[in-house]
Amino acid sequence: MSDYLDGNAAAGALSELFAVDLTAAIAQCNGCGQTTVFAESRLYVDAPGMIARCAGCDTVLLRVVTTPTNTYLDLRGLTYLRIPNS
Repeated sequence: MSDYLDGNAAAGALSELFAVDLTAAIAQCNGCGQTTVFAESRLYVDAPGMIARCAGCDTVLLRVVTTPTNTYLDLRGLTYLRIPNS
């Protein structure tokens, strides 16, 4: 039994920050170079925030933490996040 969800579970929280669906974006891991849709990442939500990890090497791709006054977004585990134009 796994203790994570897939990246699709981040859709709600990310839609509050971005006007596009980031789960369909192409992401490249800064750790192993794997390139895939963000929805295939492993999402952990049993923390103060949300953490997405690479399905290939387990590198932290994204962190989102929301406090009563701010939302913190850390994308340093991604080389890039490619969002298709509509």
